[in-house]
Amino acid sequence: MEELKYKTESEYEAAMIVIDELMRKGEADLSAGELEKIRVMAVAAQAYEMEHYYIEAPQTFQGMIERRMYEFKLNQQELAKKLGVSNAKLSLILNGKQRPDIPFIKAVHTELNVPADFILDHI
Repeated sequence: MEELKYKTESEYEAAMIVIDELMRKGEADLSAGELEKIRVMAVAAQAYEMEHYYIEAPQTFQGMIERRMYEFKLNQQELAKKLGVSNAKLSLILNGKQRPDIPFIKAVHTELNVPADFILDHI
């Protein structure tokens, strides 16, 4: 199958409907041709998303934590629990009123999957 490129939002949305319909069949029930079609359409969809929906990486440690909160659909209280800190401590760190300690930094790295190099560059 040749390479695709979606030029409009409507082309992209139509492709997403086709991909969704094929995915609902289940991988075991897809032919080799259908699997290849999904692959090609997904690559084109990813390229469209990167061009039209790309969100730049956060520029601060606090910004990265907030982005992960959004991505994981967590409120501040749920995030504090996940990181093993009080809601008050998390609030102080997010507002720049307290520096994060090593256990907090380790939790952000392991629980939120924030790359260590990003953490080191932004603390």
